[in-house]
Amino acid sequence: MHCVLAVDGGNTKTIALIAGLDGTVLGVGRSGCTDIYNATSDDNEADSAEQVALANFDAAVMTALGAAAVEPADLEVGVLNMAGADWPEDLAFWQKAATARGLGRRVISQNDALGVLYAGSPDATGVSIVCGTGAATGARSPDGRVWHSSFWQDEAQGSTHLGQKALFAVYRAELGIGPPTSLTGRILQYFGVESVEEVLHLYHNRLRPAPVSVDHLTPMLLDEAHAGDLVAQRVVQEHGAALGDIAIVAARRVGIEELAYPLVLAGGVFRHPTTLLQESIVERVAGVSPAVRLIRSPHEPIVGVLLEALLAAGVEIDEALQSHLLASIPASELIGTPAFHP
Repeated sequence: MHCVLAVDGGNTKTIALIAGLDGTVLGVGRSGCTDIYNATSDDNEADSAEQVALANFDAAVMTALGAAAVEPADLEVGVLNMAGADWPEDLAFWQKAATARGLGRRVISQNDALGVLYAGSPDATGVSIVCGTGAATGARSPDGRVWHSSFWQDEAQGSTHLGQKALFAVYRAELGIGPPTSLTGRILQYFGVESVEEVLHLYHNRLRPAPVSVDHLTPMLLDEAHAGDLVAQRVVQEHGAALGDIAIVAARRVGIEELAYPLVLAGGVFRHPTTLLQESIVERVAGVSPAVRLIRSPHEPIVGVLLEALLAAGVEIDEALQSHLLASIPASELIGTPAFHP
């Protein structure tokens, strides 16, 4: 049996799919964080991030192979689309790991910003912004040049960064050095406390960790921005402009800045009902590239990674194959991250 492997490794989840060359998804596996900079283990704190990431990678891939009743030797191509694959040595790490496991006669390792272009852009070119727990920006030109944002993007990340900015706005309002915001009431209600100082203590004490990570606060920030709170709107708009700046750089680095290129947005943050974040991104990018074309990817990033794997295996991607593939994709509850809703 001739098959391909697609892996989309992130900070919140890792998804592995096995598909036949006709596009039929045969097996799926899901596990935890495979970012080799951030993966942590609850069971053995002595494990390095690389060890934990590899263990989670193996869990997802082995589950998918088992579900598909496929052996590694059956894999024509393996495409690894990985968060934290930022430097050449990171790409080499995953290339070596997948090759040692025999996960494809050809193995492609890349940053997680790039695979989504295959699902969102007709010819897999343009600029992508993936905004989930973290954020990543990638670009591919028609002549094959690629660029990804890596640690250049540390000042404009995903929901973790947005949640932290929401807290800062509440802290500043409490101290009287920032304007009042409806975020204060939302966050106090969420934690069931009566003062902002209690929230501050939850996130800054030496005895116990905070009850939830700050990315859980991002839906509240987007809710309040959507409802018209000026402080929340400013936070979201400024963050969108920062993401737009990185997208401008990405287009410039691969030489498509003056083209009518697609700007593909993907990830859980963009699935919130408010469009303020995406509007701020597009406004910033259009100031430099007026012909930019916004595309909201309708699919999880793993779909793009799977299409890339099939192309790399020499399969022609036509409408019939795409329809067949999408019909066999597992339910979003298995491969997706919950969308941000009020």
